[in-house]
Amino acid sequence: MRKYLLAGVSLVAMGAGGAAVAADTLPPVGKTFCDPYKNYACMDSYLGTDFMTRFINYYRLEWGKDSAPADPKAPPSRRAGWPGTPQTIPPYPFTEWPYGGTTAMGVTRPNSVDSPLMNALGNTAPGQWMNDAHIQVYGWLNAGGNLSNNTVRGGNSPAAYDYNPNTVQLDQAVLYIERLPDTVQKDHIDWGFRIAPIYGENYRYTTAYGLWSNQLLQQNKNNGYDMPMAYGEVFIPYLAEGLLIRFGRYISIPDIEAQLAPNNYMYTHSMTYTFDNYTNTGVAATLAATKNWTVQAALAVGTEAMPWHVGARIANANPNPLFPDTTMLKDPGAQPTFSAGVRYTTDSGNDSIYVVANGINNGTWGYNNLQWYGLTYYHKFNDQWHISFETYNEHQKNVLNLDSAAGLALVNSGTPFSLDVMPWNAPFGAHCGSTTALSCTASVQTFLTYISYKPTNLDNISYRLEWFDDQQGQRTGVKTRYVETGIGWQHWFSPQIEIRPEVSLYKALDAPAFNGNANLGIAPNKTTAIIGSADIIVHF
Repeated sequence: MRKYLLAGVSLVAMGAGGAAVAADTLPPVGKTFCDPYKNYACMDSYLGTDFMTRFINYYRLEWGKDSAPADPKAPPSRRAGWPGTPQTIPPYPFTEWPYGGTTAMGVTRPNSVDSPLMNALGNTAPGQWMNDAHIQVYGWLNAGGNLSNNTVRGGNSPAAYDYNPNTVQLDQAVLYIERLPDTVQKDHIDWGFRIAPIYGENYRYTTAYGLWSNQLLQQNKNNGYDMPMAYGEVFIPYLAEGLLIRFGRYISIPDIEAQLAPNNYMYTHSMTYTFDNYTNTGVAATLAATKNWTVQAALAVGTEAMPWHVGARIANANPNPLFPDTTMLKDPGAQPTFSAGVRYTTDSGNDSIYVVANGINNGTWGYNNLQWYGLTYYHKFNDQWHISFETYNEHQKNVLNLDSAAGLALVNSGTPFSLDVMPWNAPFGAHCGSTTALSCTASVQTFLTYISYKPTNLDNISYRLEWFDDQQGQRTGVKTRYVETGIGWQHWFSPQIEIRPEVSLYKALDAPAFNGNANLGIAPNKTTAIIGSADIIVHF
């Protein structure tokens, strides 16, 4: 036991000398030295025999390195002739330009995730069975904190994912249980799945109405659990360059950013990401029409919606012109919903454009029934510099008008999102600019850019600039335009441990939007938010 404790302490102490010995492999705990980076065949000898020794030694093995040791017997990780790999992990959060709803086509092999846990299990019977079945279990712990000029609980919002100012928190503890389909090969049908439970403060952003949502909507818990991904996949290689069908709950297909911490340049998220679609539940089909062109189509039950809410009705204690009956749909956004996308990537892999329509149905006001139309674009200038750009317009129709007396009368009762139904974190109404209309269409227009620079193979510096126009205030609760800018440093001590300090400035141009909390009835009183924050991600 003493050996394990000392080894654990040594992981913390490595930071001081890690940079100086970045080219050298640290010796294993309690063993003669062997370097798997020079001789892969001695990997098991380096790691040891028992679980804890192997687990600790794998962290030591990769400390100061920018990749795992290369297995010379591993099959090619990329289909011949496929567009080039634009980036690497580390120092960036991805290798392929992001696109959703599918396992990356032409570049995914089973058992390809670099995991200390899986390597620690490698010489056990369960580990060998999982390896033979191409099943991996891995994840990460993510904790962070911030210093802010805001003081009210929840007062950093609409900034995210640092909802509470001047605090330290468990952002997310995540476990992946998955089997990746082999999308490199073209000679057999393959399959996969992912189950991804999450616990922490970040559950408030991923919650879908009807799936453990009482934590957020009835209790307003600070920490909670969710499962933003629970899906199966089938890869059919015979159609064009391959067809992948995904079914279950999955991350919505657009966006530069993603809910899971390691998939992002910075600790906090842009407002552009924070206030759009998060997950869909349904079936998504992705066809690699050629090596450059990918097309997608999906049928779901809404956005942040569950199948059992489709057609479900609840009592209406206050019938009114907007919801005139004694019952009303529990979530009007839970309905058949269509998404489609087209992606083009150049042969070099240096450029990619992705045009998407996501969550499209009748667009009526729902829990998160956003009609999303937009695109992402990526360009790699050279090995050090690249740019990521996103723009979209999203809207909902028939949103309750909070500028009218009749609309305000329905805040407490009479809609699926009134206080008598959803006392915490309900969708906002709209400020329609009319004192007579009961509802209106609420829209958002955004522009977001990340400029990223790689000074070393373990460091990424990202500058974020965005414009967010909440035209009726339905997304953030305040009718205003926002400008946000921030800079962050993503430093990797190894492929398993990273930190991301940053500072961001938010400006609401038309009305105070910060240092308030709608749940507590506290109106915002600041137009500017300055937030310094940092987090650490420890993969396992």
